[in-house]
Amino acid sequence: MPVHHRSFRPLLALGLAAALAGGAQAHGPTRQKVVEKVTIEAPAAAVWDQVKNFEALQQWHPAVAASPATQGNSVGSVRTIALKGGGEIVETLESYSDDGRKYSYRAKDGGALPVTNYTSTIQVSPEGDNKSVVEWRGAFYRAFPGNDPPADKNDEAALKAVTGVYQAGLANLKKMAEGR
Repeated sequence: MPVHHRSFRPLLALGLAAALAGGAQAHGPTRQKVVEKVTIEAPAAAVWDQVKNFEALQQWHPAVAASPATQGNSVGSVRTIALKGGGEIVETLESYSDDGRKYSYRAKDGGALPVTNYTSTIQVSPEGDNKSVVEWRGAFYRAFPGNDPPADKNDEAALKAVTGVYQAGLANLKKMAEGR
């Protein structure tokens, strides 16, 4: 029996090495993250007033035509974002803090964005009396779950799309809040 046990070890080691080598080559998507911030020359309370309504994204984001939500700022509320160029995104509010000037939401399917399992948080923080910082962060996977994704559904496309959404929204929010 001990002899049989010893002869099994090289086979086990070989099988483990083959499994590890195969796993290293066959990899799916990795979680991507985007964090964008903007400093705004306006009090945090005033900036929060512009972004706090989950169903009012169209009031400050230039790409959004409408964003009605089923339950306003209540956790579980579902908003359907209609984009001006066509397409939509459905998101669910996961947390909301008026005192913390922050809310988080999720989209299982990215809809018009080339992402899946998307989560995002937007927060407004004071930076002195008449200045604030808005941070918009997201984490997600690319839209194509397998290996060798097409160019429009790969990690780069997902990062570019989410970064573009955040930058456009924050730039417009800054312009509006500063009255420019």
